[in-house]
Amino acid sequence: MIYGQFADFYDELFDPAMYDSWLGFVRSQGVVKTDSVLDLACGTGRLAIKMIQSGYQVAGLDLAPEMLSIAASKAQAAGVELPLIQGDMTALGDLGLYNTITCFDDSLCYLPNEDEMAEAFREAAAHLTDNGHYLFDVITPHQTDDVYPGYMYNFHDDHRAFMWTSYEGDAEHQVEHDLNFFIWNESIKGYDHHAELHVERTYPLATYRRLLTQAGFDQIQVFADFGKAEPDADTTRWFFDCRREG
Repeated sequence: MIYGQFADFYDELFDPAMYDSWLGFVRSQGVVKTDSVLDLACGTGRLAIKMIQSGYQVAGLDLAPEMLSIAASKAQAAGVELPLIQGDMTALGDLGLYNTITCFDDSLCYLPNEDEMAEAFREAAAHLTDNGHYLFDVITPHQTDDVYPGYMYNFHDDHRAFMWTSYEGDAEHQVEHDLNFFIWNESIKGYDHHAELHVERTYPLATYRRLLTQAGFDQIQVFADFGKAEPDADTTRWFFDCRREG
């Protein structure tokens, strides 16, 4: 994952409208603002902070302490209280129950295999109140197989540069993102280089439905376009609202 000084840079590269769209999806699924929300893989906290500013009661969880440190700084700057938890979405342990659990930005696709995906679903189900919402998104096989291979994105300003190239992965419906960051270092009159390889994997929709059902979810809705459309063959990201009756 991208840590330290590179985390903020990576965060800046995201279109801010994406966070507004994720927030819109939460709203569209009828999440009550007085309900408790756990935002898994919260990263630098941008979405969690937006949810709090909209009236939701949110805690954030992330595996990386560096990300949580940045999220804490962002929350303080925004003047909001954001409880933060270091933890793994596949092992939530003795955390309590939440009315809603969110996991966006295809964070689940970073899990390496189907078994860990199933465990993440089981953990979410175990930490939801009856009829609570489990809201998440994942990229589709169309995105990994057809859209991403050969994708390139480059960015630079006066003192930073970023290069992103995507390749087809070794496993089915897997993609590898080769990320290279260059930050100007005045003391050496040159660039510090940092490279990351990110691997994402997804599955057919039927697999997600099977794993969610096995985890105990009996109401599974799937959308495209942040909940605004029905999925079709060209959908690049699926949005899920999963619930289970008590």
